[in-house]
Amino acid sequence: MTTTPDPGIDPVETASLDELRALQLDRLRWSLRHAYDNVPHYRRAFAAAGVHPDDVRELADLARFPFTTKADLRDNYPFGMFAVPRGQVARVHASSGTTGRPTVVGYTRADLDTWATVMARSIHAAGGRPGHVLHNAYGYGLFTGGLGAHYGAERLGCTVVPVSGGMTERQVTLIRDFRPDVIMVTPSYMLAIVDELERQGLDPARCSLRYGIFGAEPWTNEMRAEMEARVGIDATDIYGLSEVMGPGVAQECVETKDGLHVWEDHFYPEIVDPLTGEVLPDGAEGELVFTSLTKQAMPVVRYRTRDLTRLLPGTARTMRRMEKITGRSDDMIILRGVNLFPTQIEELVLRTPALSPHFQLRLARPNRLDELSVHVERRGDASPADAEAAAARLVAAIKNTIGVSTTVRVLEPDSVERSMGKMRRIVDERPR
Repeated sequence: MTTTPDPGIDPVETASLDELRALQLDRLRWSLRHAYDNVPHYRRAFAAAGVHPDDVRELADLARFPFTTKADLRDNYPFGMFAVPRGQVARVHASSGTTGRPTVVGYTRADLDTWATVMARSIHAAGGRPGHVLHNAYGYGLFTGGLGAHYGAERLGCTVVPVSGGMTERQVTLIRDFRPDVIMVTPSYMLAIVDELERQGLDPARCSLRYGIFGAEPWTNEMRAEMEARVGIDATDIYGLSEVMGPGVAQECVETKDGLHVWEDHFYPEIVDPLTGEVLPDGAEGELVFTSLTKQAMPVVRYRTRDLTRLLPGTARTMRRMEKITGRSDDMIILRGVNLFPTQIEELVLRTPALSPHFQLRLARPNRLDELSVHVERRGDASPADAEAAAARLVAAIKNTIGVSTTVRVLEPDSVERSMGKMRRIVDERPR
């Protein structure tokens, strides 16, 4: 018995490895030459490293080329990293710039077409189909999430509800009235929407939503189980960052939910040691690095994402998978010599009865040593006695699993600040 190929799957997604690697090598050579010829920063950086685009004979030769960092983008603010005349740039996006100058990215019309294509591919892989109503609660504006999801959904043939973030009561009203099939939002804000559904007396599991595509911040498989159980959806992870393209760089497939397939025909991934920069083999955990293969306006060469993960063989698609992001090298907490990430705490919180997924980590230095406290809400059906017992269990679990001593403060429901976008998981109260 033969099966009919899914018409929504691009043939390159299931091409042979030999075909994919040949395509990548051809596109890599073009991208390096494009960057070298048109971006002064890359000409200088390549010369300083003693490499030239013509040196690339195989994909492994990319390891000889220098990294690009966020500092490089800020040093060339606003348009110094563009590889085409400004008049050919159809759109710009930018980071918020909360830690310095914003990082600016540009797109030609062809880049926007590529972005819509990989986003449509991602939504399809997550279960979305033409004709579905898609509730887009990612923020619109300079942030790439909202518009990236919007044009990808339209490219796939969905009916898009461009809600953006915020006004949670209105989010619930539109979900109730428009009956969307798919929601795209950060996982932390999805929790706020679910809480609001319940506050209004609605059962989230009886709403119309069937698929959730969550990204823009690390989240755990425990969080997936929580949302799937409460809302009755298939929840998948999407990955992207503005410096490389925006959302749609990698996506989990709904049929496997075993990591995010990187769309390797457009973005070439590497894993490197965060300290030495040495390229690590597939299967080893380290920092994710991307080189764009088709971007015109702003190619990036070996961009250090600071996200920590590992690369694994493809399953539902030929292209390699990346595991869910475990954290970022720059949001790692070093507490008395022990490294920990917010996602490690999240896993333990979600395994502790009586505690909700809403929590923050607070760092303080009351004397000469750093101290960490976990501020977490109790669930609405948990009594104060349940909460006290849960706090003790969580303290023990953190000590036994991660190896650090913490305090846990259990708060009343709705006490932890809610986020309309990325959740602020770490509050640093240490003196500067």
